[in-house]
Amino acid sequence: MSEWATAGSPEAQTILGQMLMDGRGGPADPVAGFGWFLKAARAGRPMAANMVGRCYENGWGVTPSDEAATSWFAQAAHAGLDWGMYNFATSLALGRGVAENKAAARAWLEKAVALGHAKSMTVLGGFHEDGWAGPVDTAQARSLYERGAAGGDFRGAFNVGRLLVEDGRAAEASSFFQTAWRTGTPAFRDNLLSWLESRAEPTLQGLRRALQAGR
Repeated sequence: MSEWATAGSPEAQTILGQMLMDGRGGPADPVAGFGWFLKAARAGRPMAANMVGRCYENGWGVTPSDEAATSWFAQAAHAGLDWGMYNFATSLALGRGVAENKAAARAWLEKAVALGHAKSMTVLGGFHEDGWAGPVDTAQARSLYERGAAGGDFRGAFNVGRLLVEDGRAAEASSFFQTAWRTGTPAFRDNLLSWLESRAEPTLQGLRRALQAGR
């Protein structure tokens, strides 16, 4: 892979950058990983541009910069990458490194959803549920959460379960919470336990105890 990357293959450079970030095949080297992402991004590879943005967002091998992160996410988004659209939309929605613009964020999420991006489905569902840059539409929010969950997004699964609980269908919701638990991050799991603890439904209290016991 390093030979192809050195020879100038943007695809190989992107893969090598990720391997160095993850420490696959040797010690992790975020600085070198960032360097290879940057080479590939400058050669026009959208996924590499998105990863340069992620590096600036999280300080992986480079000094963090919201402005730089958003600029690279925008480049990836305009090149047609669904992850770039999602990340650029997130920056726009939060006003992170760019002026807050929820209408523009919603438009980019809609583009990513059209490409089948599951996390964007969940976030766009939140826009419909909360009435951001458009009217409140709970039915559309539920549909998007269901699509996000079906696509493997753990927050989508949680939101499907949450709306089922609001409908008085806690037993049916449990399977969605279990899916969210299995696939969610450690921080999300902590939040899920806190949310379950706040509920009075016996089914959900039983689920909380079971999840805690199985950690």
